[in-house]
Amino acid sequence: MRTTANVLLGLVAALHVYFLVLEMFLWRKPLGRRVFRTTPAQADATATLAANQGLYNGFLAAGLVWSLVAPSPLRPALATFFCACVIVAGIFGAVTVSRRILIVQALPAALALAAVWLT
Repeated sequence: MRTTANVLLGLVAALHVYFLVLEMFLWRKPLGRRVFRTTPAQADATATLAANQGLYNGFLAAGLVWSLVAPSPLRPALATFFCACVIVAGIFGAVTVSRRILIVQALPAALALAAVWLT
């Protein structure tokens, strides 16, 4: 179960690195606009906000990676904290922006958290 937890934590971290790249570097590009369903005008108007959001996603990714490499007594607590942050952010995003955020962001983190707790 530890391997499953580690793989899921790594997947959630990788997703958040992907979100960072989309939001900080590709927001105004066709891929970023397609993923977030924005027009060029919307992307231009919100680029600074998106970059800030991307930075926060990077911090979540860093925390999840930390939970994978920290000394073993710290790993479950770190993984729990950062997965919970991702889940809360996913729920908030689902309520305020799009329900698909629940599937893309919160569900993988919930699965990783369950695997951590079962380890």
